[in-house]
Formats: sequence, structure tokens, C-alpha cells
Amino acid sequence: MTPTAGREPAHPEGLSIREASQLLHIPAATIRSWERRYGVPPIGRSSGGHRRFSPGDLLALRQLRDEISRGRRAADAAALVKAAAGSRSPHQVFIDGFLQAAYALDPRSADHVLEHARGQLGLDTAVCGVMLPAMRQIGQWWESGRCDVAHEHLATEACRAWLNRLLFTGPVPWQPETLILTCGPRDFHTLGLESMGVLLRHRGWSCRVLGARLPAGSLVTAVRGTGAVAVIMVSHLSVGRRPAADALRAVQPTGAMLFYAGNAFISPHSRRAVPGTYLGEDLVQAAETVGSALLEVRRA
Repeated sequence: MTPTAGREPAHPEGLSIREASQLLHIPAATIRSWERRYGVPPIGRSSGGHRRFSPGDLLALRQLRDEISRGRRAADAAALVKAAAGSRSPHQVFIDGFLQAAYALDPRSADHVLEHARGQLGLDTAVCGVMLPAMRQIGQWWESGRCDVAHEHLATEACRAWLNRLLFTGPVPWQPETLILTCGPRDFHTLGLESMGVLLRHRGWSCRVLGARLPAGSLVTAVRGTGAVAVIMVSHLSVGRRPAADALRAVQPTGAMLFYAGNAFISPHSRRAVPGTYLGEDLVQAAETVGSALLEVRRA
């Protein structure tokens, strides 16, 4: 993906530490500490010997910042960032194709790449190995100034259109139970939720995806109205963790099984006293966990 005009670093050799600090909202002292302690990022120097941060360096800093904010120890987060930087996805050709389509603002081509990936790799890998990594890359590039918000919006809508087509035109559910999937009352990022709905639908489950910012009372109404046996809630924002947990508690009297996931619950501390089963960060494993739990209850 070619960097967009007007968003390139001000200095041809990269950003200064002050500029990087302002862009990423990370104190300069913290950046120096991460470089010294963990070697993240391996920062280049200008001809005058000053720190200069390339787009790749900014990406590494952003990833380290985000992993720490999710509750990981700094050393563990740095190890993850280094491992990611040293590896290339086996599905990179599909990821690159999607990124090029997004940069060209071409939703038809983006859809074609995802559909081709599904045909070649299977649904689970197309969603979790191509679509979601590509969207994370676009988000990181947007924040570091390598693409415009228009590219991010178009890519998101292309993914949602593809997922919704799979959700509503997929196989007729053969499992008798109904599941409800929703974001927390303050969350509006639905792509992961819709991805989970597609994975479950193609495993035979009847899914009702209710989307973003659903109030707790409306969730209870939906559970009672559909007779749903399970609720899956996704919350990514830390400020939305408590409302999401309260919404799960409101559903408890219905007897529905409760599952939850998202960045708001990534640290063990954030999951204390939250009712239900935490599904982790792997969507495929999460879908298997939900299915296994429901089948076990049915057998019992």
C-alpha cells in the first residue's frame, strides 16, 4: 500500500522522538526506556546521530503500547512484538491483495480477495488469517499516517458486507438452539462480533447478531423473545467493561449461558466477578468452546 499524500513524516529520515511521542501519546521517557530495556523498536539514527522513527518503528511502538494497555507485562508484550516483526504470514499474498484493494478504494476487489481466500483456505482461515490481520494492518497504518481514514472505512465496510452475506446466505442452521451475539452497551466495534457470528453459523448454530451499543434491558428482551440459550458479548473499550459485565448480570435470571470476549477483558484482573465464560483471543477456538459447551448441556 502506497503512503498517502500529506501524511508522510516531516523529516525524510523519519520522525523525531518528540514527534513520535506526540503522534502515539507515549511519553518520550517511556519510549527511551522501551528501547533500552527491550530493544523495541530497534531505532535508526539520522546522519547527525539523533533518534529517527520509521513507519515500522511507529508500528512496533503502537503494538507494544496496546499490548501493555491490555494487561500484558511489558517484557511479554515486547517479545510478542518482536516475534510478529520477524514473521511473515503464510497467507500474506491474500492480505496484500486486500490491502491493495482497500488503498484503491475498490470494494469489489476487496470482496473478491476475501472470497478467493475462502475458496482456497477455508472460512476459518479467510476470516482469522486474512481479513482480521489485514484490518489490523490498516488500522496501524492509519494511525502512523500511511493511509487515510477513507481507506480504513472502505475496508471495514467491505469486510462487513462480506460477513453479512455469509451470515444470511450460509447453510440453514441444523442445531436447534438460538444464540445472541452483541457488543457491550458502550461498544461500537462490531467486526469481531460479526466474524464470530459467521463462524458459529457455519457450524450449524442459529445466530442473532444485535450489533453495537445494545442496552442491558434490550438484551434481556431479546433473550426472552427469541428463547436464546446463550449470549456472547464482546467489549473492547476499557470504559465499557463495567456496563458489559452489568448487562451479563442482567441476563443471568433468564438462565441463558453467558460468554464474553474482547480487549476489555484481556487481563485476568479485568475478568474478576464477570459472569460467564471468557472466550480468549482466538476466534476459531472461541467458536469451538461455545459449541462444545452447548452440546454438553444438551447431552446433560
